[in-house]
Amino acid sequence: MKDSNRCIRVLANPVQLQDCRNALSEAQHPIRNISSILNLAGNEVRLKIMFLLQREGEMCPCDLSDVLGMTVPAISQHLKKMKEGSVVTDRKVGQTIFYSMVEDPQSLITKVLQPLMNQPEVKSEL
Repeated sequence: MKDSNRCIRVLANPVQLQDCRNALSEAQHPIRNISSILNLAGNEVRLKIMFLLQREGEMCPCDLSDVLGMTVPAISQHLKKMKEGSVVTDRKVGQTIFYSMVEDPQSLITKVLQPLMNQPEVKSEL
């Protein structure tokens, strides 16, 4: 029986492999944070909300509810998670709360990936 965890390559670079393990270990916390943000965007409803907020600039939960055909409490729960994840921000006008994206999507992705880029670069000879 073959060991399915074995690679068929002729040469492995153990230094490179260890460097990769070390880099992942050092980046563990930022990766967990990034995963959390991407998990928010991975929900179809929240992705639709992000799309609408990016397109319109800002919207209130009632408007989002009407467009998405969902209850205001359901929309509010999604917005709460997105706010806790620092994806959206809000501003209050009278009794109405308007939500908007924190930044444009390109900046958000850059922001999401930036902590990984700030990790000490590990170079290995191939």
